[in-house]
Amino acid sequence: MAVIEQRMSLEVFLELPEKKPALEYENGMVTQKVPPQGKHSRLQYTVAERFNRFAEPKQLGMAFPELRTTFAGVSRVPDVAVYGWDRIPWAADGRIGDEFREPPDIAVEIISPGQRPNALVRRCLWYVAHGVKVALLVDPYDETVLLFRPGQVPVHLQGTDLIDLSDVLTGFSITAEEIFGTLRRRLEGRD
Repeated sequence: MAVIEQRMSLEVFLELPEKKPALEYENGMVTQKVPPQGKHSRLQYTVAERFNRFAEPKQLGMAFPELRTTFAGVSRVPDVAVYGWDRIPWAADGRIGDEFREPPDIAVEIISPGQRPNALVRRCLWYVAHGVKVALLVDPYDETVLLFRPGQVPVHLQGTDLIDLSDVLTGFSITAEEIFGTLRRRLEGRD
C-alpha cells in the first residue's frame, strides 16, 4: 500500500473522488491499495461469485467486491465484503444503497504481490475486533486461508479443509481447494 502524505478527517476523506486502486483511511492517514494482478483478480471474482451463487437466491446475503465500508472511524475497501440480507442498506425504492456504514458480516482480503502478509493479518484482526463476524485472509502463493473470528485464534486451512461459514450464512461452506482450483487451467476432457 502506498501512503499518501496527507492528513485529514474522515469526513473530508469521504468527500474525495474515488480512485483506482481505491484509497483507504485510518487514523487520519490516506493509503492506496495495491493494484490487483492475475491471481488476486481471479480469486476475488471466484470468492464473490461463490458467496452470491449460494446466498443471493435464498436472500441470505450478498457479496460485494471492492466495496467501500466505513465504520469504527475507518474507511476500508475489503477485496470482498459479505453482508447478510437484512444488513444491506436498501433504499426506499428497493435498490441497494451506496453507503455501507456498518461492518460486513464477512471480510475477505487476498494477498497481492508487494503486500506484507503481516499487515493483512493485522487488518483481519482489526475487522473481527470491530464487528466483522469472520475475516478470511486468502494467500494464492501457498494456497492457504487464515480464518479469523472474534476472540479466537486464527485457523489455518488448506487443501480439502472445510471453511465452514454456516454460522454466518446458513448452510454455506467451501474448501480451500475449491477456491484455489480456479487458478489452474483446465484441459478439455479433464477435471
